[in-house]
Amino acid sequence: MSVGEYEDEPVRGLPDYLPSDETLIWQGEPDFKIMARRVFHVRNVAIYFAVLIVIHLGVQTTRGGSLSDIILGSSWMIGLGVLAVGILTLLAYAYARTTIYTLTDKRLVLRSGVAIPMMVNIPLSIVTAADMSKQPDGSGDIVLSLEQKKRLSYMMLWPNVRSWKWNPTQPALRSIRNVEELAASLASVVSSVQPTRGESASVESQRADPSAMFIAS
Repeated sequence: MSVGEYEDEPVRGLPDYLPSDETLIWQGEPDFKIMARRVFHVRNVAIYFAVLIVIHLGVQTTRGGSLSDIILGSSWMIGLGVLAVGILTLLAYAYARTTIYTLTDKRLVLRSGVAIPMMVNIPLSIVTAADMSKQPDGSGDIVLSLEQKKRLSYMMLWPNVRSWKWNPTQPALRSIRNVEELAASLASVVSSVQPTRGESASVESQRADPSAMFIAS
């Protein structure tokens, strides 16, 4: 597995042209709205500030202040909420637009990074398992378990990692709109790359259990 910065991108999402013996299977990117909602928690932050503002307005009203004074006194909180939501939304947009996931018949490539673009090459031969988290709308994440000695940097891979999983760090494909399509492709390719791990890879979708394993080892 290799991790590194890059400057040129002869093929979208790849550090170089694919070798003649390697085939592109799937390529996609995070959905901006889904990433904003589930990775950067924009909706939760907006609700949080909205509740604070309502409570503040209620407290100020009981104290008998004028309407203009109440609104003016809450303006700083409104401004802070708008700023927080705006920053998180901008970050979600930037990461979604600079991240590309590429699956070939030999490897999985994660290209991401806003200030410093990074590219991670993950050979399918070291993928031991994967967990699919599927939402009711069909979108979701896929988290990979790898058989490797080198420890990956959580901060370098973020947000393309399993949240709060530091040791070992697990790469993840986040906010995929049709996650079952990717799951089926990944399971099929891993089965062909690792025939000794089982007769075939299985695909499951368990909405109640976000850690449902779909690549059997």
